Formats: sequence, structure tokens, C-alpha cells
Amino acid sequence: MNDIPQVPPLGGQDFSKKLKFGVKQPIHGGNLHWAARQIGCHPSLILDFSASINPLGPPDTAIAAIQEQLTALTHYPDPDYTQLRLILAQEHQIPPDWILPGNGAAELLTWAGRELSQQDLTYLFVPAFSDYWRTLKAFGAKVETRLLNWQNEPFCLNLEGVDGKNAGILLNNPHNPTGKLLSCDQLLPLLDQFNLVVIDEAFMDFLPPNEQQSLINKVLDYPNLIILRSLTKFYSIPGLRLGYAIANPSHLQQWQQWRDPWSVNVLAVAAGIAALQDRAFQEKTWQWLIEARQQLWVGLATFSQLYPFSSSANFLLVETQQSSSQLQTLLLKQSHILIRDCLSFPELGDRYFRVAVRTQQENQQLLEGLTMIFCN
Repeated sequence: MNDIPQVPPLGGQDFSKKLKFGVKQPIHGGNLHWAARQIGCHPSLILDFSASINPLGPPDTAIAAIQEQLTALTHYPDPDYTQLRLILAQEHQIPPDWILPGNGAAELLTWAGRELSQQDLTYLFVPAFSDYWRTLKAFGAKVETRLLNWQNEPFCLNLEGVDGKNAGILLNNPHNPTGKLLSCDQLLPLLDQFNLVVIDEAFMDFLPPNEQQSLINKVLDYPNLIILRSLTKFYSIPGLRLGYAIANPSHLQQWQQWRDPWSVNVLAVAAGIAALQDRAFQEKTWQWLIEARQQLWVGLATFSQLYPFSSSANFLLVETQQSSSQLQTLLLKQSHILIRDCLSFPELGDRYFRVAVRTQQENQQLLEGLTMIFCN
């Protein structure tokens, strides 16, 4: 059965006419329920290239850990998340009290945004992930934007005329949505220039350890540095919501007072502990990504209507001569494939889209779907 069950009208009102192409689209990728309503199919029938999630996971070790912890659902989680923090401390060679697990990196971004709002000014490089605007606006932060010079090499930050004495800066590395990577040498001067530096490294673990450009090893030396990490993307557990922050305990203790207790559930903790120790899965992911990303980039570059940019992450930004929202609609209707338009990035608009790197077989399905559109 491919049809979605009909939802009874709320309060006697029938909103079914609004469920069609042209309604306001989600600002995040991965909304399969929205996409399924557009074409009248079950969400499981859609191939999702809109959310940049590891297609190899979740790891079997994480699934097994979840099953073993089902009986723990009758108890509250450890409010200190002691074991998970110990595993993360070993992973990054830092003390456990410098780590705070969260309900996805999004929750921790909220508290980082609250701290940034206490600065006189926050610099935000655009295009930027829409959740950065959410958290900064929520706490009334004063924001100044700077346009990234991402189309040229080398990828760099324009800091001309910036006064960071009483200011903060929020950026991500690798950068979303371009996939560009800033080097540690480019980032280190920020620690002396700004009063508060928040770096979202949600996609950093997709790079092999010898290629990563993380500043985690600088956190102990710089109390003004906050690093955010996600575990949901690399380990393919976005439905569990799991991330962590690394920062001076003075920051994290304040966040604990701001947030609700037990932010992370016991199943997410169990999955995270198991996944972080699964070296075989990590190696398999790094090997998959190198080959699959190259295959997808080459395939996209064969279309004269498209221009894919190089990327260090598990996604590609693509410039298109056709409206990206129209292209999204056609792919969804004809091939049940969902891509991410870039309308939530105002600096990009309707001539760019982003696609996750998936398995080589799935990548080929996307290329065949695009061939139906461009070559017929």
C-alpha cells in the first residue's frame, strides 16, 4: 500500500488543498513527510538526497546497544551522562567536564547562541545554516553578516575592518552548504581576535583524522572557544538526536542551568557510546565517501546545465541554469528523489541546490533522474 492514510481535518477545516506543490517548503532537508504529501506516496518510497546523512548506517553495534538498553526506558538517564562523556574524553584527549552531550547539535547551538547574544556584536559569515539565524534572533543578538568568498580558491574569511574585541563569531567547518574547508591556520587567529568563537564542526568527522582541521585541541588553551559536534550525521541516527559541545566548563555549567534536565535519552546515549568505539564502521565510511563523492561529482559535471563545486564534506553544492525548486519538483514527481533547494540561503537563491553523497548505486539513480529531465 503506497497511499498515505488520510488525516482527519482539524476543527472541521479541510487543509488538504494546501498539500500541493507551491506551499512553503521546509527550511531543513530530510522532511520526507512533506515530500511524500506532495506526490501522494509513503515516505519510505522517496530517495532522500536532501539530508546529508551517512547512507551506510546506523552501525550494527549501535542498533545492538539500543536493543540492550530497552529495559532502561523505565528509568531516567544519568543526568551527568558520565559514560558517554568518558568515551568522548578518550576520543578527543580532553577532560570529561569539558564535554556536554546534547539533544543534537541543534540544542547546543541554542545555548551557544544565547552566549553570543551577550556580546556587543556577532559576526556571521553567509551563506549560513538557517539555524544560526534562529538561535541568534531568539536571544536578540546584534548580528553583522559577511559574505564568504567561497567560489574562489583559496576559500577564506574576509575580516577586513572587523573589531572582535567585544564581539563573537559563529561559523562552521566544513562549511554548509558549500562543503569548503577552512584550515587550522586560517582559524587560529580568530581566537586572539574575538571575545567568543563558536565553531560548528558537525561534518568534520566525515574527513579522515589526518585531514581534519578541527580546533578541539585548542579548547584547553582558549576559554573563549566553543566547538559543536554532531553524532547523528556520521552515524546515521538523526532520529535519536545526539551531539556534544566541547568548551571550558564555565560555559557548559551555565548551559546546564539554562536547559531542561535529561536532554539526551538513554537509547541515544547507548547508541553513541557504541558507535564512537566502532572503528570498522568509521573506516568503512571514510572509504565509501572518497569514491562515492568523486563518482557523484563527475556525474553531475557531465550535465552542461549544472556546475558542481568541490567539497570536503558528504554533500555537494550545485549551480543550476534551471530553477532549483522546479528541478526539485520534477525529480520528486518523476523519480521519487528529493534534493535540497537553497532557498533558505538567501545569498544563493533559486539557482543552487545541495545533494548528499549516497551509495554509488543511489548516486546513479539521481544521475538517471537528472538525465530524464535534461536529456528528454
